[in-house]
Amino acid sequence: MLILAKLYIVGIGPGEYDQMTVKAIKTLEKCSTIAGYTVYAELIKEHFTDKEFIVSGMRQEKERCIKAFESARTADTALICSGDAGIYALAGLALELNDRFADIEVEIVPGVTAALSGGAALGAPFGHDTAFISLSDLLTPADLIEKRLRCAASADFVICIYNPSSKKRKDYLKKACGIVLEYQKPDTVCGIVKNIGRSGEYKEIMSLGELLDYDADMFTTVFIGNSQTVKKGGYMVTPRGYIL
Repeated sequence: MLILAKLYIVGIGPGEYDQMTVKAIKTLEKCSTIAGYTVYAELIKEHFTDKEFIVSGMRQEKERCIKAFESARTADTALICSGDAGIYALAGLALELNDRFADIEVEIVPGVTAALSGGAALGAPFGHDTAFISLSDLLTPADLIEKRLRCAASADFVICIYNPSSKKRKDYLKKACGIVLEYQKPDTVCGIVKNIGRSGEYKEIMSLGELLDYDADMFTTVFIGNSQTVKKGGYMVTPRGYIL
């Protein structure tokens, strides 16, 4: 079958140009069209002014992917995602839809996910085994999220929480902390980073007991340490186990 063009699924990291990978930048430079969620498109438009943009709002992910595939039939197209394209983003959905567009080749271009950029801001919270868990129950049942939290906490994983809160989920982080407190001590070292890699970035290290009452928003990523995590010199550190 003749391959006409390519669809690139590109992780743009936090959104600032200097925090994108070189490969992501080069990929966007060579594409004629960039498709993405409205907010993410606005983050990069000023750096790619010669591109045609296909933008859409929240909860239009499937339609956005389809439009990107259709665009790729005539010219190389990039479908952008914040952070990494494969972590709570659209790489998976695009590959699921790819059999409808067998004439389009897909390439995934990785980016720096919020866990990694936020973790770097806090120090080194992921020195040992880590679980990423989203508290959004739009696509995942709440009871399954709770089960995953319990499993991760009982196994002493460092836990990175995405989507900790929204207007409709104001108490979800509090509930999550309550579950973790069944397995970890209130003084467990935790951290939060807001607006990672963007203007107004804010970070704070606190205890799990303090995190229980923290008012997070949708731009916050939460880091819950394991039983070995410490605060060292103003940084959140989970030791790998080296002998000092």
